[in-house]
Amino acid sequence: MSRFFLISVLLFARITLFAQVPVVSGPMLGPVELRDAKVWFEVNNSVSKATLRINKKGETVYKLVPYKGSLGNEFNPITFTVGGLEPNTTYEYTLLANDKPTKSVGQFTTKKLWQWREPAPDFSFLTGSCSYFNEPAYDRPGVPYGKDSTIFTSMAKENAAMMVWLGDAWYTREVDYLSEWGLWYRASRDRATPILQPFLKSMTHVGIWDDHDYGPNNSGAAYHLKNASRNVFTSYFPNPSAGQNGEGIYTKTSWSDVDFFLIDDRWWRSADDVLDSINGKPNPEKVMIGREQLQWLKNALLESFATFKIIAVGSQVLNPVSPYDKWGRFPVEYQELMQFLQINPISGVMFLTGDRHHSEIIKVDRPGYYPLYDITVSPLTSGTHKFDRMEKDNPYRILGVDELQNYGRISITGPRGSRKLTVDFLGVKGELIKSWSVGEKELRVPKKL
Repeated sequence: MSRFFLISVLLFARITLFAQVPVVSGPMLGPVELRDAKVWFEVNNSVSKATLRINKKGETVYKLVPYKGSLGNEFNPITFTVGGLEPNTTYEYTLLANDKPTKSVGQFTTKKLWQWREPAPDFSFLTGSCSYFNEPAYDRPGVPYGKDSTIFTSMAKENAAMMVWLGDAWYTREVDYLSEWGLWYRASRDRATPILQPFLKSMTHVGIWDDHDYGPNNSGAAYHLKNASRNVFTSYFPNPSAGQNGEGIYTKTSWSDVDFFLIDDRWWRSADDVLDSINGKPNPEKVMIGREQLQWLKNALLESFATFKIIAVGSQVLNPVSPYDKWGRFPVEYQELMQFLQINPISGVMFLTGDRHHSEIIKVDRPGYYPLYDITVSPLTSGTHKFDRMEKDNPYRILGVDELQNYGRISITGPRGSRKLTVDFLGVKGELIKSWSVGEKELRVPKKL
């Protein structure tokens, strides 16, 4: 066999393989509602036409949903929104690339129409933050920061309805966050990690960002590529919506009798070194989520009838002794929210946060009112943190997990009027590390005498 012939055969095989594998990553399920659903993929630049073929499970009548956006770019994340579905029905789907079926297949079940008909369904969701995938050429020297990514294999096996990403779903490096191309590259490269793929299609995914999937460490409103970063994030997370008037990524989603308020802690954020107070008075110019978003959150909470109202934020909210990122370092805005929660009869409010590279539950008592809880879940695959310094024996911590990779499984169970929320912190292999629960009745606004 001649060398030329061998090279020709290998080249043909490579071209053929490339043609057969047009999908870079995905499928990933976005929000799945009663009558519609979002399915996300990223395809390579050989794809000039993308179509989602969908049918009820067990039936052969198909619906074709064409992708109408731009294709053939260097990065091609695409989302299909499929309408006209039936509640509580399982559908199967296949991605067609250039009119040819791919191996990117999956299924989902639409939500059940339970309102006014039966008790709220029990369900569980997963959550976590800080997902780092090593790339030695661009990582800092020394021990690799990214740890055991088989945690996603364990998460894919969970019988959960949804994954709530709490920020730092990918980590931009110094080579990334100074260019728009770098922001696209990091999201695309990390999302395509092979071990992540089964997890992406196993359940609905929604997310918020924190500093590392927004831009540089501790970045905020001054980040000069914030608009580009928003375009990247919304292209890789097909959330229900993304802020208002082209600003921010905050949104809301629901499952059963739980509302999730997904907060943007970066777009409007003042620099951390802006003074907390001036002349002994809190500085009103220092904000974390901004006036527009804070007003939205207040109104959305007042309109919610959910048993549990979970406010998801990248930075911790309540931890009084933390020397790091927390909402309390933005005192005017923080106190406004706390006062709002004190004077309005809103039951069931809890916070769900990431960032810290350890997991914990912080409890802050409010005399004459129900306590507030901040559930922090971190890290998924990044480096871990040990409780130390002033946080070593934090009196506000009622449960803690440090120096361990972990994810959270939060389950909502029980009869109407006595619902219970249970938090399980689970390790890389899905093993139970610690567990805690709180009842609906413990989070009710007290009746006035």
